[in-house]
Amino acid sequence: MSRNGPILIIALIVAINTVNGFPDGAPVDACVKERPNQPYHAQIKPQPAGTSPYQIVQSSRQYAPGTQVTVTLRGGSYFKGFFIQARDSKTHNWIGTFAHTPNTKVHDECSAVTHADPKEKEEAALIWNAPTTGQGQVYFTGSMLKEYDIFWADLVSQ
Repeated sequence: MSRNGPILIIALIVAINTVNGFPDGAPVDACVKERPNQPYHAQIKPQPAGTSPYQIVQSSRQYAPGTQVTVTLRGGSYFKGFFIQARDSKTHNWIGTFAHTPNTKVHDECSAVTHADPKEKEEAALIWNAPTTGQGQVYFTGSMLKEYDIFWADLVSQ
């Protein structure tokens, strides 16, 4: 192997990781970075607001202790990733927790859920558990990714 061999191997590993991004979901710090709930894919910006083919649909806006809300992600096209967070409609604080459902990773620290694989998805059904105290209205917000460099941010549930 030439002297440049190890350098080429390292460059190849970095390139593969850069191309694949976060195949197993967004890290928990996506909750609190400068652009919360948005992927940090180098300098790539989200697609223009209002052009998203995706919807976040919730089964109910109301919550009380012990209730669950089904959150469905869908659209006119496949998607590979998502990062969704639950927020109280009045305070906009993070609330509740997501259940572990197939192919998801839960971030209880900030009431969020993300994809756990990079496979193409037509739809994802998520289950959110209300906090053990209090009641009110909840909404869901976050990002959906078609590809590493094609994503929509600041989506809000219907």
